[in-house]
Amino acid sequence: MSTEDEKLLKEAKKLPWDERLTHKNWKVRNDANIDLAAVCDSITDPKDPRLRDFGPLFRKTVADSNAPVQEKALDALIAFLRAADADAGRYAKETCDAIVAKCLTGRPKTVEKSQAVFMLWVELEAVDVFLEAMEKAIKNKVAKAVVPAIDVMFQALSEFGAKVIPPKKILKMLPELFDHQDQNVRASSKGLTLELCRWIGKDPVKSILFEKMRDTMKKELEAELANVTGTARPTRKIRSEQDKEPEQEVISETAGTGAPEGSVLEAPQEIDEYELVDPVDILTPLDKSGFWDGVKATKWSERRDAVAELTKLSSTKRIAPGDFTEICRTLKKLVTDVNLAVSVEAIQAIGNLGRGLRNHFSGSSRFLLPVLLEKLKEKKPTVTEALMQTLQALYKAGCLSLVDVIEDIKVAVKNKVPLVRSLTLNWVTFCTETSNRAAVLKFHKDYVPICMECLNDGTPEVRDAAFAVLAAIAKMVGMKPLERSLEKLDDVRKKKLSEMIGNSTGGLVADGAFVRRSAASMLSGKKPVQAAPTAKKSGSAKPSVVKKAEGSGQLKTSVSVESEDVEPGEMSLEEIEGKLGSIISGDTIAQLKSSVWKERLEAMGSLKQEVENLGDLDQSAEIVVRLLCTLPGWGEKNVQVQQQVIEVITYIASTVKRFPKRCVVLCLQGISERVADIKTRAHAMKCLSAFSEAVGPGLIFDRLYKIMKEHKNPKVLSEGILWMVSAVEDFGVSHLKLKDLIDFCKDIGLQSSVAATRNSTIKLIGVLHKFVGPDIKGFLTDVKPALLSALDAEYEKNPFEGAAAAPKKTVRASDSASSIGAGGADGLPREDISAKITPNLLKNLGSPDWKVRLESIDMVNKILEEAHKRIQPSGTGELFVALRGRLCDSNKNLVMATLATIGGIAYAMGSPVEKASKGVLSDVLKCLGDNKKHMRECTLNTLDSWIAAVQLDKMVPYVTVALAEPKIGAEGRKDLFDWLSKHLSKINDLPDAIHLLKPTASALTDKSAEVRKAAEAFIGEILRVCSPDAVSLDIILERFRPSGLVHESLDGPKVISSSLASKSSSKIGKPGLNGGIGAKHGNKALSSRGAPVRASKSDSVFSVQDLAVQSQALFNVKDSNKEDRERLVIRRLKFEEVRPEQVQDLEADLMKYFREDLHRRLLSTDFKKQVDGLELLQKAMPTNIKELIELLDVLLRWFVLRFCESNTTCLLKVLEFLPELVDTLKDEGYTLTESEAATFLPCLVEKSGHNIEKVREKMRELMKQIVHIYSASKLLPYVLEGLRSKNNRSRIECVDFVGYLIDYYGAEIMGQLKSLQLVAGLTSERDGDLRKAALNTLATAYKSLGEDIWRYVGKLTDAQKSMLDDRFKWKAREMDKRKEGKPGEGRAALRRSVRENGMEVAEQSGELLSRSLAAPMVMRHVLPQMLITANGPTDWHEALDVISMGSPEQSVEGMKVICHELTQATTDPENSVIEDLAKEADRLVGCLAAMVPKTFNFSLSGASSRSCKYVLNTLMQTFQIKRLGHAVKESTLDNLITELLLWLLDERVPLMDDGSQLLKALNVLMLKILDNAERTSSFVVLINLLRPLDPSRWPSPASNEAFITRNQKFSDLVVKCLIKLTKVLQSTIYDVDLDRILQSIHVYLQELGMEEIRRRAGADDKPLRMVKTVLHELVKLRGTAIKGHLSMVPIDMEPQPIILAYIDLNLQTLAAARMLTPSGPIGQTHWGDSASNSPNTTSHSADAQLKQELAAVFKKIGDKQTCTIGLYELYRITQLYPKVDIFAQLQNASEAFRTYIRDGLAQMEKNAAAGRTPSSLPMSTPPPLTLTTSPKFAPLSPVHTKSLNVKPENMSSNLLPSYTEDDGAGGMAFRGPIDSSDFRQLGDDRHDRYPSGAPAITPGTLDAIRERMKSIQAAAAAGNMDAGSRSLAFVNGNVPHAMVDRLDAEPPVHTNVLPMDEKALSGLQARMERLKSGSLEPL
Repeated sequence: MSTEDEKLLKEAKKLPWDERLTHKNWKVRNDANIDLAAVCDSITDPKDPRLRDFGPLFRKTVADSNAPVQEKALDALIAFLRAADADAGRYAKETCDAIVAKCLTGRPKTVEKSQAVFMLWVELEAVDVFLEAMEKAIKNKVAKAVVPAIDVMFQALSEFGAKVIPPKKILKMLPELFDHQDQNVRASSKGLTLELCRWIGKDPVKSILFEKMRDTMKKELEAELANVTGTARPTRKIRSEQDKEPEQEVISETAGTGAPEGSVLEAPQEIDEYELVDPVDILTPLDKSGFWDGVKATKWSERRDAVAELTKLSSTKRIAPGDFTEICRTLKKLVTDVNLAVSVEAIQAIGNLGRGLRNHFSGSSRFLLPVLLEKLKEKKPTVTEALMQTLQALYKAGCLSLVDVIEDIKVAVKNKVPLVRSLTLNWVTFCTETSNRAAVLKFHKDYVPICMECLNDGTPEVRDAAFAVLAAIAKMVGMKPLERSLEKLDDVRKKKLSEMIGNSTGGLVADGAFVRRSAASMLSGKKPVQAAPTAKKSGSAKPSVVKKAEGSGQLKTSVSVESEDVEPGEMSLEEIEGKLGSIISGDTIAQLKSSVWKERLEAMGSLKQEVENLGDLDQSAEIVVRLLCTLPGWGEKNVQVQQQVIEVITYIASTVKRFPKRCVVLCLQGISERVADIKTRAHAMKCLSAFSEAVGPGLIFDRLYKIMKEHKNPKVLSEGILWMVSAVEDFGVSHLKLKDLIDFCKDIGLQSSVAATRNSTIKLIGVLHKFVGPDIKGFLTDVKPALLSALDAEYEKNPFEGAAAAPKKTVRASDSASSIGAGGADGLPREDISAKITPNLLKNLGSPDWKVRLESIDMVNKILEEAHKRIQPSGTGELFVALRGRLCDSNKNLVMATLATIGGIAYAMGSPVEKASKGVLSDVLKCLGDNKKHMRECTLNTLDSWIAAVQLDKMVPYVTVALAEPKIGAEGRKDLFDWLSKHLSKINDLPDAIHLLKPTASALTDKSAEVRKAAEAFIGEILRVCSPDAVSLDIILERFRPSGLVHESLDGPKVISSSLASKSSSKIGKPGLNGGIGAKHGNKALSSRGAPVRASKSDSVFSVQDLAVQSQALFNVKDSNKEDRERLVIRRLKFEEVRPEQVQDLEADLMKYFREDLHRRLLSTDFKKQVDGLELLQKAMPTNIKELIELLDVLLRWFVLRFCESNTTCLLKVLEFLPELVDTLKDEGYTLTESEAATFLPCLVEKSGHNIEKVREKMRELMKQIVHIYSASKLLPYVLEGLRSKNNRSRIECVDFVGYLIDYYGAEIMGQLKSLQLVAGLTSERDGDLRKAALNTLATAYKSLGEDIWRYVGKLTDAQKSMLDDRFKWKAREMDKRKEGKPGEGRAALRRSVRENGMEVAEQSGELLSRSLAAPMVMRHVLPQMLITANGPTDWHEALDVISMGSPEQSVEGMKVICHELTQATTDPENSVIEDLAKEADRLVGCLAAMVPKTFNFSLSGASSRSCKYVLNTLMQTFQIKRLGHAVKESTLDNLITELLLWLLDERVPLMDDGSQLLKALNVLMLKILDNAERTSSFVVLINLLRPLDPSRWPSPASNEAFITRNQKFSDLVVKCLIKLTKVLQSTIYDVDLDRILQSIHVYLQELGMEEIRRRAGADDKPLRMVKTVLHELVKLRGTAIKGHLSMVPIDMEPQPIILAYIDLNLQTLAAARMLTPSGPIGQTHWGDSASNSPNTTSHSADAQLKQELAAVFKKIGDKQTCTIGLYELYRITQLYPKVDIFAQLQNASEAFRTYIRDGLAQMEKNAAAGRTPSSLPMSTPPPLTLTTSPKFAPLSPVHTKSLNVKPENMSSNLLPSYTEDDGAGGMAFRGPIDSSDFRQLGDDRHDRYPSGAPAITPGTLDAIRERMKSIQAAAAAGNMDAGSRSLAFVNGNVPHAMVDRLDAEPPVHTNVLPMDEKALSGLQARMERLKSGSLEPL
């Protein structure tokens, strides 16, 4: 900090607080906030008046605009809130609002501190203000601010509970968060909801919130709720409760909880389930169940069942109070029952009664407690587990309190059975941990003496349990109340207790510490949701503890090592024998059980042989080891047998591929004891080594620590440590946790009273020294001096070997192969000191008082000493910043102390110091500039420490800068060179040293002889450690020899350099792999001047400075990401001056991607160096074009910078280089990206009006060249923007360039030609040159456009018009002189040629025209651009020509005309225009369909999406007219639908301009096509599209997905379209050609084949399922009549078509479901054939059928949508059956309905008389009558019923009911099961009848066909229609109007059948022959 700043801060401290905190200097504000925090920390009284003064200040300070100051303000506010009480709540609102507004969007640390502030406000009971602030925060538009708000609500609720934080307000906020657009907000809101569920239950949350959620959110939350278990408990209290807690002993005996002791666990829930449940009386049902008789029964099972009944009844949540005295007496007896099952049942019943009765069971609990504690002596796990659960349940339910049961506890802990004592104490531990502080303060005095007594117990379990009780008490009340009691403990026990307390309190949150939690962490994807912790022990860890754990590699590795199931399960001998099977013989096992040692020894011998002979030992290794541990077991007394057992285990461990860790754990206890025995020691040690090889020594060491520490035999410890010595020598330390091993040696080995143990430990530490070095001494500083001297002697015997100390053995286990070292290569642990680097310490380092600063530095040194000079980098960043400030301290002694401290930190931290130090090394090196030798020596010592930590190569960049630092004097440079030479001499290879060559070479010219000498010596070292290829020393010598700079004293370097020079001289002129440019340049310089000639200064500098980098590549594009850089470019047409930050970014990019010598020149302020840089680029261009293209955007930014500068020389060089670059890019076929254009073109356009003519000329040529790499149409907007420039010369250049573009690229380059207005506007300018240029440009446009130019020049004054007119006349005369034709003539001729002769002729005429007119059109490939005249297309046909042959941009004009015509057509009342347009509709849609991919591809190339919108809009207008939609052919519709669906799926469309709008337009257009296109064609096209699509049809190649996936998506879209059509099939069934649809289904199914259909059906194939659905719907709607529509299906083929099987299957299914009438589905009013399925027609009554049909008709009339159809059908029934009284069916209907029917029928009669029928009305036929008929003929049209003069009564005898009907045109079809030669005839007046009295014929049979043939022949003979009228042109019901008129005018002949042609007749005959031969089954 400078002196001025210190003075300012000192003066500011005199100001009042409010002025300091709002001072204009941020440093003053920052300092004020720090001081304010310190003052608040020092206040202990909440009523201190200063707090009231501070309160109002924070609303401004937390809103500070400076982020660091804002953070300090939050720190001060936190300190204030900790010191204040609830009175501070008055300032909460303003402060919270300010935090919400300014802090929640800040830096992560700011947000975290803001959340801590909110939590403290809640603690101070400002809950309402807090929630109001949160309400505002969640409405923030920035999601970044909403998430922290939700998180802090979540944390407040989690820590304080639902009593403090009312859930009601949170529930109101949540609904709007569920629909938030940000997924993080939604995730957090879900987490908050889950937390609410933990507090108030799932059901209330569901009932309130679920109805306001989306279904997806509900499903997600339902899944998450399944993970919410248990109940929530508060972990933090408000301040007032905290204050009361130590003073009062709260005993809460409410009926709800019944807890006699206040407990953190007492649920502060809003809803207590116990309170909500009604009490259940269990005494009455218990009496009735025979309980009392059962418990007295002699059979144990009856007693058990009786108690089980009680257990079952008492398991209810709440039990009604009553007299349970007798039951408790009975249970007390049953607890001690001889049968354990009865006993366990009784214990569980007691637990249930306690839970259900709570405090009503208090007396009975105390009565039962002694017997329950006594029962703990049972060893069976089932009993002890039931007992512990019951005891815990009684305490949690409030039935017992530790104060009341003290006497029972005293008795239990004196029980003779150790298990009773230990488990009783465990229960006391549980009770203590689940109590609150007040309760523990009440009973701890009674229990501490009991525990102290138990600490002397002979059983380890009891002692451990007593320790646990003491630790739990200490955790709750602290150590102070226990100090007197614990004074009696010895040091070992005190240490153990302190460790246990430390471990347990590690989970406590320190006062005021804030551990941030996220609401989203509640979700199962983040972490499992658990209930609130049942004890404080499981709370959050201290931040320091967490960091320590994170930084410890040991901890992480231990987890991975233990990941295998290490702990062996229990297994009985019987189970072992069962699993052994035939592996070991039964005789061997029997002998092992023998009591005779010789037999056991013999058995071991045979077992050893059997094990060695096993083929697959891996599988049986564990079971054999278990056998040996059991038989003979580790209790074997015979030494020989023991040896054999150990040998077998050793053999197994060393033989198997993977030895289970469970086996190691099974054996370790026994093996460690055998190590102590001299007779088995060798075998046991060998076995342990085998274990180490198998699973790694880490596991063995970890397990042995505990075994040896607790074992009573000292030999186990001493000999075990000796084995550890050998293990460390064999395996090294890479697999060991050194911290644990060192602690074991210190605390156990060296503290032992046994000399042998101490000596073994000293040996072990000595061996460790060999591997980890002298750093181990730092961990043993507190050892006794005598032991230290012994250790020093051992260190001398085992000197540090470093990397040479390689392990002798390796570990086989893969998971143990990696090093476990936590601190670095040596494995020694490093400590996290971040907790000790306090803000106060950092502040004191910057204190104005030098003594305080010195004390702070000493404090840092002390922290390093305490950490044994081994630290982690975490948390040291701010420390380095503070120490960095001290390096420029005015007190030199402090600077030296700081240097020593920095060196100490570097040594202690190791290699991470490089990243953690934040560049402090550069400041250290600056200290060499001090003139005091002592200071420089301190600096060099620090550098020594630094180099030991990070190696020299990491320091080279800093040293390079320091050597060029002018502030470092000669002495400092000399010392630095000497230091570098010293350290470089120890290194053999250091390629990075090449970077030091430049400053060293510069130092050779230093004034100081000592510096020059040191530099010369250092150059020699550089040459030694760098490869010869990297250095061309002769260049250095050549440059400096004439100056006498290289002295003869360079003996050492000369020897080296001579060889190097000889090598490099042979390479001169041959460019290296990467450094070719530099080599060429150097060679050129030498050869042109000659060796002896003195070089110029610039050349000398060039060679010296570039020497080190000439071997590198010129461009570094490895890390280049052009797309990322271009994303940052703001695309503007107008040029803006370069901002400083842009210059900085450019400098950074140049330094990153360009070689050092190049970027240094380009960034130099000297224009000569810039020119040199450009020359380098020029030479490199041919060989580095790819790299140049990658870095083109960076280069263009540099060119922009040069354009903005005024140096003409450099600018001319740039303009010389740029044309070469553009030509090269053109040759490469490269096109400028939009970002590159936006970077460079605005500047080029703006600067094109340079004041020097030569520069302007070069820029003019450059712009003309740029057209080759950036299209003229895209370039034009930049040029037009230049017309608005303030520089007149720039405007003139731009106008001229516009003229050039028009001349060479046509007037269409102007787009809409509206841009000509800008040029025309310039004719009114004052500047004559500008006016002249504008007139010339407009004259050029006039040449192309002719007189139409006046339409585009806008409104002009008379004077302007006069000028233009004169210029145009002059232009016309000039053209006439040159014989160029008339203005605009060429375009008009070309347009006419296109329209009349098509494209080819147009091209020819265009060529002729160009030759005749000598026009300067150089781009003949843009001919389609010339199609549009200035006036645009004049009519529909011309517009179609333009669309079909024009470019996407030009076709817009044609589409405008089309849209206009379509709009006019819709307003035409006579529809005559539409009829004309319908003829061209197919061509129009075909053109537009072809234009769709063109326009989209055009837009994707970077153009506007305008043409896309026009295409889609034109299609939309076309298909809005139903007549035009119907006129589109099937093939055209196929092409259009395919294109639209493909572009709907194209992933590039959303990325286009207005991509979302285009997608929406595509969707809407597709729906419109489905609505208005011809439905039959739509069905056929879509069914065809269900097949896999040809990959070539896709608009873009597959990127990330395969074509299979794409086709799947395409099929899904087609299926959706088919679903849309199928949904409305019921109302459109008569608008479609069913034959055509069935044919397309048939083709689809046949192509698949049955095998593929079966396969797809199993895979649930969507396309196949859709086809089946369409077929099912058709069958459902048409019933059996569907078979009459198979005329286009070859139904007689072999094998039978697949579609027939599906039709039959659907008919059977629908009939079984009663969804079919005999001729169709129920409810259909289309009259069917009663005999369609059976010749027997007597089963159906005609009356019943008629009633059924009438009911269906009335139902239709009642529906608004179908009422007209219903009325028409009812009218037809009345005409056909006049005797039927339809109103008899309407007796129950209202009078209004009957009146409606009458009026409707009257209207229908009028319509019928006028010949009008509803267009959508299906042409129904009479209801089926009781006569035998065939379904083969078409229906009788109701329109002509009267004209036939057939009476209704005769209808039943001579009319055949319909089988099928055609579309709404009333056409009838001849349908039948005939072959493909059959045909279809449709007409309004064709009626098929049998002759009266025709016999009954079964459909499809031989007789039916015979009868039909006779009818056809008779009709043909009658000849009632000529062949012309029977033309096949009538297909699909399209009867010509002339024919209809003729038929209406002439009454039809009353024939019985339709006449048919010869083809149909021959088809029937052929079918008949096949029937005779039996090859065709009748349908």
